[in-house]
Amino acid sequence: MSDIDFKEFGQVNPDDLIPVVNEQELRKHLVEHEPFNPASIRTWISDKLKVDSQEGCRVRAIYIDGVPAGWCGIQPDDTGYELAVVISRKFWGNGITIFKTLLGWAKELGHNEVVFHLLDSRPEYKVLNKMATKVYKTELLGRCFTSYCIVV
Repeated sequence: MSDIDFKEFGQVNPDDLIPVVNEQELRKHLVEHEPFNPASIRTWISDKLKVDSQEGCRVRAIYIDGVPAGWCGIQPDDTGYELAVVISRKFWGNGITIFKTLLGWAKELGHNEVVFHLLDSRPEYKVLNKMATKVYKTELLGRCFTSYCIVV
């Protein structure tokens, strides 16, 4: 079993995350944006720190077995709060554990429901269909997502 550590963004070296968030296999499942560089990753982290400071939100860098693996969080969206899990392909088997941690955080933060948006490049997940009270298509930033409403 892997050792998963969730670190506040203020506790991580931004340059350590660049190879992860620029990974081609990962980027095809994200909204298109320019690859990160040392300046843009610092701006992005600053933005995530602002989100993390908002009531009802928690955003963290993920380290698995001591290696930078990605990031996750609960952050605002147009209808309430969304879950985000962005991890390197080599750590995809840890996604369920991270997802369950996020649901625990959502409960701790007092959320009744959260939304999990998956880009249309991702397959439909039967487990999420069973968990969700509602599944629908969403367009965000010019891309189509399958959105799962999940009761906490």
